[in-house]
Amino acid sequence: MRIKDLLKVDSIELGVAAADKNAVIEKLVDLHDKSGNLTDKDAFTKDILAREEMGTTAIGNEIATPHAKSTAVKAPALSAITVPSGVNYDAPDGADCKLFFMIAATTDGDVHLEVLANLMRMMMDEEFTSKLKAAQTPEEFLSIIEAKEAEKEADATTNLADKTEALSDEKFIVAVTACPTGIAHTYMAAENLEKAGKEMGINIKVETNGSGGVKNALTADDIKNCDGVIIAADKSVETARFDGIPVLSTKVADGIHKPKELIEKVLSGDVPAFKAEKKDDSSAAASDSDSFGRRLYKHLMNGVSHMLPFVVAGGIFIAIAFLIDTIAGVPMDGNFGTGTPVSAWFKTIGGLSFGLMLPILAGFIAMSIADRPGFLVGIVGGLMAASGATFKFPGAPDWNSFFMGALNLDAFKNGKGTVDMVTSAIKDADSMEKLAHIVPAGFLGALLAGFLGGLIIKLFMKLCDKLPDALEGIKPVLLYPLAGLGIVAVMMCAVNPIMGVINTGLNDGLIWLNNNNLGLLLGFILAAMMAIDMGGPFNKAAYVFGSVVGLGMQNDTGYMIMAAVMIGGMVPPIAIALSTTLFKNRWTESERKSGPVNYIMGLSFITEGAIPYAASYPLKVIPACMIGSGVAGFLSWLFKCTLMAPHGGIFVVATIGHALMYLLALVIGSVVACAILTLLKGKNK
Repeated sequence: MRIKDLLKVDSIELGVAAADKNAVIEKLVDLHDKSGNLTDKDAFTKDILAREEMGTTAIGNEIATPHAKSTAVKAPALSAITVPSGVNYDAPDGADCKLFFMIAATTDGDVHLEVLANLMRMMMDEEFTSKLKAAQTPEEFLSIIEAKEAEKEADATTNLADKTEALSDEKFIVAVTACPTGIAHTYMAAENLEKAGKEMGINIKVETNGSGGVKNALTADDIKNCDGVIIAADKSVETARFDGIPVLSTKVADGIHKPKELIEKVLSGDVPAFKAEKKDDSSAAASDSDSFGRRLYKHLMNGVSHMLPFVVAGGIFIAIAFLIDTIAGVPMDGNFGTGTPVSAWFKTIGGLSFGLMLPILAGFIAMSIADRPGFLVGIVGGLMAASGATFKFPGAPDWNSFFMGALNLDAFKNGKGTVDMVTSAIKDADSMEKLAHIVPAGFLGALLAGFLGGLIIKLFMKLCDKLPDALEGIKPVLLYPLAGLGIVAVMMCAVNPIMGVINTGLNDGLIWLNNNNLGLLLGFILAAMMAIDMGGPFNKAAYVFGSVVGLGMQNDTGYMIMAAVMIGGMVPPIAIALSTTLFKNRWTESERKSGPVNYIMGLSFITEGAIPYAASYPLKVIPACMIGSGVAGFLSWLFKCTLMAPHGGIFVVATIGHALMYLLALVIGSVVACAILTLLKGKNK
């Protein structure tokens, strides 16, 4: 599909006088509506504004491309305006925007991403954009675009035809561009590399790893005949195919701003040949030119980016389950969220998505380090980190279910529940021994499984290089999987008991605080613990103390304990959502997009919504969230807020004592965490 197929004369207006960003959006939406592209103008406007909330769609160079998928769109279409006086659109280069394209896309495809990619590439040509800004009529505006598209199509055909003839006596290089969101920077880097190559008389083919998938994919012949490879990427890309070829790896921003320098360097002869046997499939993230910290960051981003959809989708499904049970009037006990068939369905499906979160995180980190052999290590390691498996109990059951079951013991149902009775009941169920050993390592354990497991299997792969060539065929199908499974099994079974010892000590310390009337301090510590590892041993120790010990007391002190625990788990996602909303320049576009979902997760007491951010910036996110959660827990105790439900967040407000003060404590704690996080994070580079 071409741009000219989506943009009609009556959807173009030139010389518009617009006071601000909202006026620009209103005008562009009006053009879509008048052209018959929409079924519901207001609904489409809301979708456009929701996209803008995730981050500005300005791309610099006085251009912005607001866009959205919407059920209110009849068919994919474009509208365009020029604003000669310029409008502040929060552009990354700080310049006012004068040229605007609005993409209206249906929800049943990624056509808007394809069109946006084409626009991005064309917009890198300043001569082209200058012509558009100077156009006097919509017809002239459209003809400029048609001519540019025809020119690019002709260039593509010419390059393809000439490449085969020229390869023998001309330099030919290939490149791969990729950014975490796969929209703007991916295609801007590709366009500038192609443009620089043309100016330098160098044949270049650029593969883009964008949101719509891999485009202009490099063929085996391209790779075989090239003189070098440029990888301008901020996420892992496939590199094993470049074995034996000089590979220059750098960040995507260099592809935009330093294309000629990259081309000159890769052709200089100073770039070492890539060795697939010694480099992993994400060598774009681990080249010799990258710092150790950058290599770690790219491996981590490979895991986080793949994990994020599981967190977002699963969290929303669980929140829907809580909402359904709230509306249905289901008792707010240990079964809250599964009290009706519909809510149970949502909770189960959401739980399945959440259950895959840690394995996916660990799996793709390990794969980024050690290629496909690392994937098995990471996936299994992530599963074992979540289950708490040990040498004695390798098939550990779900830890959450185990403790939630304690809330439904007959001792509680008869109104006689005490800590001693719960302990006795667990002993009667012959489960106390498991309780001492089954402690999940949480997302910190998953990170360990991904990084350490990936490094160990990579070392094993290097050792296997010394084996006879006759065994080459069985390495990937037998030796690597067997060794990987054994390595991760031993590693995680050794780690989880250590987590159990930590958990036992934490629990004993919390009981001492409670027994010595240090309630305010207890409230602070419990809430802060919820934000340390967001699902790991610290978090689980605090939660179990609140849900089993706290609720087991069946008095105000116990309910205050549970209130502090839950508010501590609600603060991290909300704080992150606030920061990504209010301080957009601290975060990448992908992080800003995912941020608002954390409002829902935080209010639903789904702390895991903060995990992708904590995993990406642990030394910034975790301390900020700990302090904010601790403040919220301290205030909750100070206000004598109580909570009689073990889960549910805002949906169990009916069980919260001093609910308004509880909400105030939540707001204050979230704002404190947001402020600290924003200061620690600094501006995104």
